[in-house]
Amino acid sequence: MTKKAGLGPENGGVSTQQAAFVKKPKMMFAVACAVMASLTSMLHGYDIGVMSGAIMFIKKDLKINDVQVEILVGVLNLYCLVGSIVAGKIADWIGRRYTIAMANVIIFAGSLFMGFSVNYAFLMVSRFVAGIGVGFALMSAVLYTAEISPASSRGFLTSFPEVCINSGILLGYVSNYAFSKLPMKIGWRLMLGVGAIPSIFLAFAVLAMPESPRWLVMQGRLDEAKVVLDKTLDTKEEAQLRLDDIKEAAKIPQDSTTGNGEGVWRELLLHPTPAVKHVLICAIGIHFFQQSSGIAAVVSYSPRIFEKAGIASSDGKRLATIAIGFFKTIFVLVATLLLDQIGRRVLLLSSVGGMVVSLATIGFSLTIADHSETKLTWAIVLCMTMVLAFVSFFAIGMGPITNVYMSEIFPLRLRAQGVSMGVAVNRVVSGIISMTFISLYKAITIGGAFFLFAGIATVGWVFFYVCMPETRGKTLEEIECLFGKMVGWKEASKKMNDVTVEG
Repeated sequence: MTKKAGLGPENGGVSTQQAAFVKKPKMMFAVACAVMASLTSMLHGYDIGVMSGAIMFIKKDLKINDVQVEILVGVLNLYCLVGSIVAGKIADWIGRRYTIAMANVIIFAGSLFMGFSVNYAFLMVSRFVAGIGVGFALMSAVLYTAEISPASSRGFLTSFPEVCINSGILLGYVSNYAFSKLPMKIGWRLMLGVGAIPSIFLAFAVLAMPESPRWLVMQGRLDEAKVVLDKTLDTKEEAQLRLDDIKEAAKIPQDSTTGNGEGVWRELLLHPTPAVKHVLICAIGIHFFQQSSGIAAVVSYSPRIFEKAGIASSDGKRLATIAIGFFKTIFVLVATLLLDQIGRRVLLLSSVGGMVVSLATIGFSLTIADHSETKLTWAIVLCMTMVLAFVSFFAIGMGPITNVYMSEIFPLRLRAQGVSMGVAVNRVVSGIISMTFISLYKAITIGGAFFLFAGIATVGWVFFYVCMPETRGKTLEEIECLFGKMVGWKEASKKMNDVTVEG
C-alpha cells in the first residue's frame, strides 16, 4: 500500500534529510532546470523596464497623446491574458517544456516586429504578438519550476522567475540610458528590438531540459517520470515514494499507466469542492492585490513620478529609474534565500506592511510637492527614498511569493489551468493600472493615487492574514490538505505538523 503524503519525512515533511537537499549534488540538476525555465521571464521584465523610457521617445516620434501612451504601455498585459489562458491548455497538451520553447519563439517575433515598427498601429500589432508570448512565458515558467523542484527548496527555486523579471527590468532601464543618446528614430526601436536576441537562443536551449515529472504522470509516462525524479531527489526509494504520491494526487491508481485531464474547467469553476474554492480565492486574491497595490504604475511611469516630485533633468530621471531596478533586483535575491527559511506568510505580511507605509508616505510627499510653488528638496528626497523602499518591500515578499504560492496550492489535475487563471488575473489588473494611471492621477492628483494604492494594500494585508495558510516545507501533494476552511485552516496545519513530527 502506498504511504500517504505527510506521514514521514521521506514524503516532504520538514526533516534533516530535506534540510540537506540543497547541499547535495542532485539539487544542482533541479537548480539548472529552474534557471533555464525562468530565463524566459527575463524578457517580460525587459519589456516592462525598457518601455518606461522608450515611451517618452515614442510619444515624440509618433506624435501620440497621453491616452495612446497609456494604452501602448498597458495593453501588453491584456494580451498576456489571452496567452496565459491558451498556454494553460497547451501546457497540458504538449507539455511544460515545449510550451516554454513556444513562448520564446513568439516573443522573438514580437520583439522583432516592435523594432521595425513604422507607426502606432504596427506597434500595437507587435505588442499583441509579444503579449501572447509573455503570457505563455509567465504561466509555463512558474508551472514547470514548481513541478520540478523538491519540497525543501521549492520556494527558492520557484522564485527564480521573479528574480529574472526584476533582472530584466533593470536591463531595460540600463538599455534606456544606453540608447537614449542615439537619434530618436533609431534609439527607441533598438531599445525594443534587442529583446529578440536572447529569445531565439532560449527557444532551443530549453529543449535540453527534462519534462515535468508531474506532467509525465498525467500522460501515463510513469517510467520517464521516475527517471526525472531520480535525477532531482536523493534516493531511488524516495523517488518511488514521490511518484506514488503524484499518482495519488492525479487520481491515477497505483497499477495504472495512463492519466486523464478531462473535465478540468468543470471541476475548477462549475463544481469546485470547498478546498478548490479556497484555493481559487487565495490564488485570485494574491494576484489581484499584488498588482492593484500600484507596482505597475511605479515601474512603468517612474520618470513621470520623479518629474512630479520635482526632478527636471532627463538624465536624473533615468538614473533614478535605474536605482528602482537595482533595488528590486537586490531585494528579490534576498527573498529567494528567505522563502524556505522563514516561510511564505511571515515574509508576505511583513512585505505588505512595509508597502502600506511607503505608499502612504509617497502620497504625502507628492501631495506636498504638487501644492508647492517652489522646488522642495526634502520632498524630492523623501519621495525617492519611499519609492525605493516600496519596490524593495515588494521585491522581498509580495513579488516572488505570489508566483511561488500560486504554483503550490492547486491540485495536480487543476494546476496548469489554475496557474493560467492566476496569471490572467494578474495581467488584467496590471493592464488596468498601467492603462489608467495617467488618467487616475489627473483625476484625483498624483498623491491621491498613491493614497488609494495604500488603502488597497491594507485590505490585502487583512486578506492574507485571514485566508492564506503557510506552505513552506510541504510537498505539493500535502498542501492540498491545508485548504477547505477559509478561516479554519490553522487547525489542519497544526494537525499535519503534529503527524509529521510523530512520523
